[in-house]
Amino acid sequence: MGQFIVRRLLQAVFIMFLLSILFFTLVNLVPGGPLAGYGQARRLPPEQVLLMKRRLGLDQPLPVQYVVWLAGNDWMKIDADGDGIADSAGTRRGVLRGDFGYSFRSRKPVLDEISARLPNTMLLMSLTLGMAVLLAIPIGVISALKQYSIFDFFVTTFAFAGQALPEFWLGLIMIIVFYVWLRNPFTGEPLLPVGGMYTIGADSFTNRLWHLVMPVVTGSLGWLAWYSRFLRSSMLDVIHQDYLRTARAKGLPERKVMFKHGLRNALVPLATMLALDLPGIFGGAVFVEMLFSWPGMGLYYYQSALQRDYPVLMAVLIIGGFAIIISNLLADLVYAYLDPRIRYS
Repeated sequence: MGQFIVRRLLQAVFIMFLLSILFFTLVNLVPGGPLAGYGQARRLPPEQVLLMKRRLGLDQPLPVQYVVWLAGNDWMKIDADGDGIADSAGTRRGVLRGDFGYSFRSRKPVLDEISARLPNTMLLMSLTLGMAVLLAIPIGVISALKQYSIFDFFVTTFAFAGQALPEFWLGLIMIIVFYVWLRNPFTGEPLLPVGGMYTIGADSFTNRLWHLVMPVVTGSLGWLAWYSRFLRSSMLDVIHQDYLRTARAKGLPERKVMFKHGLRNALVPLATMLALDLPGIFGGAVFVEMLFSWPGMGLYYYQSALQRDYPVLMAVLIIGGFAIIISNLLADLVYAYLDPRIRYS
């Protein structure tokens, strides 16, 4: 197992290196560039735009920009103001030493900007994913054990509908129903708040919980439908296996047969789905955070893409890629725990 983990980590380093080249190339080849709107929107003269490119290092060839982004610019002389004298200011250490640079728009360190938003996204997405999984497991198991019952038909119909509903449409419908139409009978205010993490001037634990209701429900419905349907199919494959018949023949209670032997094996394929969705906890749900003005990574990434803030885009992409690789490694370890027949050497 130890050799397997080491081998996978070495592979992860190589894959991350290739991904960094791919991400950096694609982001920087987008037409326009980060200063595309400066000349018209802010009426800057062309020479000042060129000076800004020099200060941001955008006047260098793309391979040089990548090396500076990856390893820093300590090794090269920097003449940010164009006076022919190398400046000590503007140096950076590079991503390999934990420096993602500065945001083009806010001029603040990218990691500081991400650190301010990542906890918000982790809170929202953890509750969303947790709610989907906790509800999908009993729904999927009961639907499989009561195949072709009224409950099973209802769950199947819900699963198809839940997978077909786009998040942005569902979020808009919830805003119309619970914020515009329905009102609190005591205060006359909207039934559920929308926008932000809390109401200004009324920040409390209860207020924050109310602000989580619509984003969590909107984000978890699709996952709930998918997970319950997937677990139902997996459970149907398991309950007819020979080892369950053997467990019954030994006199084990039906509940123990289903939940200790059947469910444990049915959860193995579901671990793959969870591993692929775990990076969403760090990346956030763009549509949900946009609709409900949730100050997280998804909204920040969307705003950075509109503003062509390349350092932020690269940081989010690299963190997301790293999270995907680690989550797949975690899925392999969960496989070995859930199914003792799986061993890695």
